[in-house]
Amino acid sequence: MKTLLYYVTLGLFIVACSSTIKTTETNSSDEVVRIANDSLEYEIIIIDIGFETYLNTIAKPMNFYSKEFYETKNKFYVTEWNIRARNPLRYRSDIYENQIDYNFYVDYGLEVNYKLYNYFKFVEHKYKQRFF
Repeated sequence: MKTLLYYVTLGLFIVACSSTIKTTETNSSDEVVRIANDSLEYEIIIIDIGFETYLNTIAKPMNFYSKEFYETKNKFYVTEWNIRARNPLRYRSDIYENQIDYNFYVDYGLEVNYKLYNYFKFVEHKYKQRFF
């Protein structure tokens, strides 16, 4: 099974190897955005205060851009994220705590790519980080 795992302060997790249906749930103390798919056997869990609000208020609707657009952008974002995660003395280790194992040749679908792309945009917005 593919493993997709990273953790960012304030509890961001992207974890693979789970077989459940697609759901979104909210916890009273933390916001939890969960995406899962039986056929690809992956799961993404993003727990970061403000991310769900960001998705609902600032982010463009999911179908605003194509899946190919999100995939292309995520390739650049994931590459830059991993560079920063490997250099904790140069970049904020409280944000880039772990690398992202994102396989560029796997079709994760529109929803996963949309939420991953918007998580990067959220990090730029919330933590004042610039990826490009």
